[in-house]
This record gives sequence, structure tokens and C-alpha cells, in this order.
Amino acid sequence: MNNNTGNGISGFGEHVEGYAIPVLNEREIRAAAGMLFLMLFISVMVVILKQDFFLLKYAVSIFLVDIVIRVFINPRYAPFLVVGRWVVRNQVPEYVGAQQKKFAWIIGVVLASVFFVHLILLNAYSPITGIVCFVCLIFLFFEAAFGICLGCKMYSMVYREKARYCPGEVCVAGERHDIQRITGSQLAVVAGFIVLIILAAPMLKEYYGQAPYDIFGIDSSGTHR
Repeated sequence: MNNNTGNGISGFGEHVEGYAIPVLNEREIRAAAGMLFLMLFISVMVVILKQDFFLLKYAVSIFLVDIVIRVFINPRYAPFLVVGRWVVRNQVPEYVGAQQKKFAWIIGVVLASVFFVHLILLNAYSPITGIVCFVCLIFLFFEAAFGICLGCKMYSMVYREKARYCPGEVCVAGERHDIQRITGSQLAVVAGFIVLIILAAPMLKEYYGQAPYDIFGIDSSGTHR
């Protein structure tokens, strides 16, 4: 399949033979979402464990710049998408309609802007920053882990029209394949697994709660005891 790719600086989506509207490669989008999720998650954990906001502020700035480039310049030049394209370069592209992705990323711009203003320009934190951060992490996680674009689902609700060319063809209603169906026995296994986890936690607390020892006898300074 031959791609008619727009090489200009500005633009959104790429014209691919056989597709009526501009599209993007879902595989590189998922790769970029995974990297952004990891960056933000590590930054949040540093805040929780060390009360150090530097990494989170830096990560929010990076996230905002990347997503602004996607929406207002061209996704082809968004750094995380470029890296994502390189990571999945040996995989067959999975095309997705560009328009619903743009809508989803506009939501991302709004969230990242609120986060940036509140946390960096005002140098403040509140339930607002916590909620915005949580929503961003949820959006990125669903995209990276499940290939589900929550913002794209909102596109159909807002514009009252079905998005075109969705990952996994979820835009097109159809029968599930046999391999996709979940049986009663499978549900029973999941339910039993959840019950087992809940019941085992208090019984294993004393054993699992013990701090592990240094098996090689090396202390924190790097010297052998």
C-alpha cells in the first residue's frame, strides 16, 4: 500500500491509499501513550514518596509541549510520536481516523494546560491537580494497555456521528468471534481468583510484611559487610 504522506510542517493526519479520510498509525500512538504514562506515573510516585515536585513539573511541561505540537502543528513532529514510530517501525501499521484523535488530543491539551497553570505557574497543588493527573493517567493507560481511546468515544457523543477507522474496527458493529466470547466458567475462575486474593492478603501479611535481607551482604554504601 502506497502512502501519500503530507510532508509539510502543518497538517493533521496522513493520506493513505484506500482510506477516505486522513489517518494516523494507532501502533505508534499506543507506544507514545505508554511512554507518557510511564513518565507521569514515575513522577507522581516521586511526589508521593519523597514530596519532590521537580520531576512532575518537568514531566507536565514535556507532556504539554508534545501534545500541543500534535494538535496545533503536526503529529508527525511530536517527539513522543516520532519515538513511538521508531519503536514499532517493524510492525504493520494499524490505521485510525485522524479526526477523532485530534478531538481526544484537544481534551489532552486542556487537561495538560490546567495542570501546567495550576502546578507550575501558580506553584500550587490541590484536588484539582490530583484529579487532572488521575484523568490523564487513566486516558494514557487505556490507550497504551487496551487500545481504547476514551477521548475518541467522547467524539461520537459530542458530534453525534460515528468515528471512522477505529482500532480493532470497534466503530463497526459486528458479531464477536468465538475466541472473543467469555464463558461462565471463565467468569467463575476470575471471581474465584478475586476472592482468593482478598482472603489470602490478611493470612500472608505477617510473612510478606517482613523486610527482605541483603542476600549478598552489600550495604547501601556499596561496601561488603
